[in-house]
Amino acid sequence: MSVPIVRTLADLRLAVAGWRGAGEKIAVVPTMGALHEGHLSLVRTALGNADRVIVTLFVNPKQFNSATDLAAYPRTEEADAAKLAPFGVDMLYAPGAEQIYPAGFSTKVSVSGVSEGLCDAFRPGHFDGVATVVAKLFLQTGADSAYFGEKDFQQLHVVRRMARDLDIPIEVVGCPTVREADGLALSSRNQRLSSAERAIAPRLAEILFATTDRLVTGAATEATLAEARAAIVKAGYREVEYLELRSSADLTPLERVDRPARLLVAAWLGNTRLIDNVEVPASPIT
Repeated sequence: MSVPIVRTLADLRLAVAGWRGAGEKIAVVPTMGALHEGHLSLVRTALGNADRVIVTLFVNPKQFNSATDLAAYPRTEEADAAKLAPFGVDMLYAPGAEQIYPAGFSTKVSVSGVSEGLCDAFRPGHFDGVATVVAKLFLQTGADSAYFGEKDFQQLHVVRRMARDLDIPIEVVGCPTVREADGLALSSRNQRLSSAERAIAPRLAEILFATTDRLVTGAATEATLAEARAAIVKAGYREVEYLELRSSADLTPLERVDRPARLLVAAWLGNTRLIDNVEVPASPIT
């Protein structure tokens, strides 16, 4: 069994019109390819909640801050299609750039608030690129629901706010981060790690979980985060861009765990930027 690959908006809309005419529910899983088990877990969830599932594959140039980073991003369409085939996905939508950004394209979707700080402080304009392409994919597919991993927790907030603010009738579903057996969050960027770096990489999650345990039991937030940043560098990471405690609901910075929270991090291991986050339950009131 192979996955039908559609490359034009006209063909996409023709297929979707048929499904709509049959009264079927449609789900979309937006990706940039280089699929791994994290992506496939989104596909499984989508298949359990919809009659039709579209996986999109588009390496979006507008969300890269570096031409080198864009050029280095893996393009593995054939392998991606093979990974999707056993699931019975209804379509792999792999449009060319002209289908997303046709000649003269001059619109940008920008989401304030939840996009500010964290990754945005180090990748200016990144979330404008994300919001713009995801808005396009939501409107092109006309899907009822969309599935995103919680590893990109700030991105999930940006996408939800964008859809809500623009009245796009779609449910944005966040799905748990999938990890390797040693705790490393799955990411297409993990492919860039050398064998030595791959051995170090799981320390990031290990430190996050240990820090969460300390915060929940009442440790002072500022000092605990400072110690965690130092531990990440000591483990072999060359730089910590941020390690912050934020509200799970709206990404408001927190000084203490007085509501459900997330501990979010971005750090460089060699030439690879890794991000992760873990849930921090609210501490009991004493």
